[in-house]
Amino acid sequence: MRGWWQDLTDLVLPAECGGCGRPRTVLCVECRAALSGAAPCRVRPVPEPSGLPVVHAAARYGDEARAVLLAHKERGALALAGPLGTALAGAVRSGLREAGARGHGAVTAAGGGWGVDGTDRPVLLVPVPSGRRAVRARGHDPARRIALAAAGELRRTGTPARVLAVLRQRRAVADQAGLNSRQRLDNLAGALAVVSGAERLLGGGPVVLVDDLMTTGASLAEAARAVRATTAQAGAYGRPPSAVVRGATRAMPVYPRASREGREERTGGAAEGRPDLGRTEQATADADGIHGLICAAVVAAPQDSFELNRN
Repeated sequence: MRGWWQDLTDLVLPAECGGCGRPRTVLCVECRAALSGAAPCRVRPVPEPSGLPVVHAAARYGDEARAVLLAHKERGALALAGPLGTALAGAVRSGLREAGARGHGAVTAAGGGWGVDGTDRPVLLVPVPSGRRAVRARGHDPARRIALAAAGELRRTGTPARVLAVLRQRRAVADQAGLNSRQRLDNLAGALAVVSGAERLLGGGPVVLVDDLMTTGASLAEAARAVRATTAQAGAYGRPPSAVVRGATRAMPVYPRASREGREERTGGAAEGRPDLGRTEQATADADGIHGLICAAVVAAPQDSFELNRN
């Protein structure tokens, strides 16, 4: 595990750019632009897992973005959390904007920021968790650290936001390295759960699932399943979730069969057709509004998931 003096040294005296290696800078102008220079877009993996919420990404996963994410995640370049959080905040804003435009959640723009049901209730960023073994090996939880930076950036720009790290792995999962797409799905089936007592916290505002990287989309789908299941159960016991679809008159099902994802680079998954995508997408969006989940946001996603964007 890194010593505290190493973390302090990295923050005060950065050795090199996390994206290209340019000396004496945490992140150079060009690499920062690779993360946050373009408008965030909706992304869709192929094949698209059942139950995947609408996902927006700030950057394409390649070259500089990949180097920055790996430097932060695997090499403990903690000073990169700031620019990564800024990129993630942009993707969150894009997701909120689309959710508000489609009426899939009670989120509206006001005064340059965002409000919920006309109030200042915060947007709740729920990071997809790393396993305990990975956290011990790395010395930190990358997605949680980036989420904290993103929440700070959102607050600075007028959007009330807080981080709820309420998801946990409830069983051990195998190392994703070397597994193909289907094996990764099976590996994380039902692996995530919301910690006991967090139901009321999830009712405090619209939920946005966040992660550093989306590859197959299955970890976000599994996280969404866990959140939907918890908020649906809370509603059944008289504690309705905070965000409700305008005009919704019927309950939508919680997705009982989890879709899962390894959180590293994509290893498989050929393109498949998407029959009746609009109807499936609408059902997912309706369920999300009822269960308090608005969307998901990530720093980066593979190039092909941008190319399949149909917005």
